[in-house]
Amino acid sequence: MSGEARVSDEITADQVPFRDALVVWMRVAALSFGGPAGQIAVIHRILVEEKKWVSEQRFLGALNYCMLLPGPEAQQLATYIGWILNGARGGLTAGLLFVLPGFVAILLLSFLYVGFRDVGLVAGLFFGVKAVILAVVLDAVRRVGARTLKTAVSWSIAAAAFVGIFFLDVRFPVIVIGAGLLGFFGARFWPAQFISNAHAEAFEVSDSRVSPSWRRAVKIIGVFVPLWFAPIVFAFWMFGGENVFVHLGLFFSKMAVVTFGGAYAVLSYVAQEAVQNFGWLRPGEMIDGLGLAESTPGPLIQVVQFVGFLAAFRDSGGLDPWIAAVLASLLVTWVTFVPCFLWIFLGAPYIERLQENRHLSAALSAITAAVVGVILNLAVWFALNVLFAAVAEIHTYGLRVYVPALPTLDIAAAILSAAAMIALLRFKTGMLPTLAVGAILGAVYKLI
Repeated sequence: MSGEARVSDEITADQVPFRDALVVWMRVAALSFGGPAGQIAVIHRILVEEKKWVSEQRFLGALNYCMLLPGPEAQQLATYIGWILNGARGGLTAGLLFVLPGFVAILLLSFLYVGFRDVGLVAGLFFGVKAVILAVVLDAVRRVGARTLKTAVSWSIAAAAFVGIFFLDVRFPVIVIGAGLLGFFGARFWPAQFISNAHAEAFEVSDSRVSPSWRRAVKIIGVFVPLWFAPIVFAFWMFGGENVFVHLGLFFSKMAVVTFGGAYAVLSYVAQEAVQNFGWLRPGEMIDGLGLAESTPGPLIQVVQFVGFLAAFRDSGGLDPWIAAVLASLLVTWVTFVPCFLWIFLGAPYIERLQENRHLSAALSAITAAVVGVILNLAVWFALNVLFAAVAEIHTYGLRVYVPALPTLDIAAAILSAAAMIALLRFKTGMLPTLAVGAILGAVYKLI
């Protein structure tokens, strides 16, 4: 049988026993706290250093490819390495296990949030978590900016992205596409300013025995695209086109295609749409959702499940609100992560070609620079909503300007955020300890 006859036959022999790989992926899933940087470090330590199942160069090649994709790079990295080791079933197993603990945890916490957040203790816990999350996002701006903004062009792109999304209400997909086109054509006409070696690191040629072909690509697309959209079609058939399930499915499907740049860039896009345009959440609730995602295992992008839960609970379309919320959690998770498997299984054989394309690398570098501006927008937006009880949105001269009411400044939130910044930057305290202490201090403050 041809090696490209079926997706499940792409690797004709397991590189390691599947049972051993299953145990390792369960271990990775249980340790996947701390955002993408920590999760990637866990995968590297276990798969490369401890088990030696993947070489350093092979790992870097996989990581480079996943950094090029929209969606959660750590989950996609696990899927890709699972595919290397055990073929399609290995990729599916690694990717699903990476998501499962976070899904269960956020589902339970969403029930707690909706049912008991007005209780003093729970309200205090979330108050403290919000303050810490503000510090986390500000730190993310610093870290991503230091790694990305190394030229005048990259600084200019980041600044333009911030002005576009914060003051001009430009949509995130437009910023991504615009930055990508600027980088691609800039590399062609002004190579000295745009060509970067950031994505040009060498790595081993894949030994997966799979050669890229149109036949293989069509078959993979024919499997995953119907799987991707099946629940949206079912919701349309059951409830019509103007129900919350269809809107959630279509929005987060679009998000899965355009959200380059990591979880914080995704959150800026989701916050802009879910809070300001769809009205699914209130501003403070988006920050609460990020706090839940930061404190649970799995990808930070799992916060979208929280968005779906609240949106369907409030607009259940005739269903019991709790049942609708659970169904929306499943739907949003499905349309967010099924595309991740499509990108990996479809694109893995093309990695070498992608890495060697200098114009594509320049486009991706420009997108990464724009993402810094997008994350800064998220940080400013979070700061306004965490620190001030009242913020006015004013439209003047074609600009959107947020004006906080200074008398409504929450001194306690400001102190907690500053303390969290000091803990993260000065004392290098881990994410989970900082969140835990912030939640406890918030609870104590609210109770007394």
